[in-house]
Amino acid sequence: MASHSHDFVEQYDGMVAFGYDRKTDEKTIIYYLQKFSDDTLMKHLAPQMSDEELEEFFVLVNRCLKKHLSDDEYHSLFLKDEHHHH
Repeated sequence: MASHSHDFVEQYDGMVAFGYDRKTDEKTIIYYLQKFSDDTLMKHLAPQMSDEELEEFFVLVNRCLKKHLSDDEYHSLFLKDEHHHH
């Protein structure tokens, strides 16, 4: 059974724009990231990205995760590790 979901991008019918207001910015980022992480797109795009571009994404994502998630949240929300214990 799949543990990841990308339902937002399938259901969102609001405005996709950045800089309009905070709520729209948040929804736009979710929409963009879910579209961006699509398997078919990533299989095509990732091999074309430079080492620096790959590192930039990796560093940005990890910085956000470390800043905003506790260790338990990281394991349950990001890793989807339901069996993680301290």
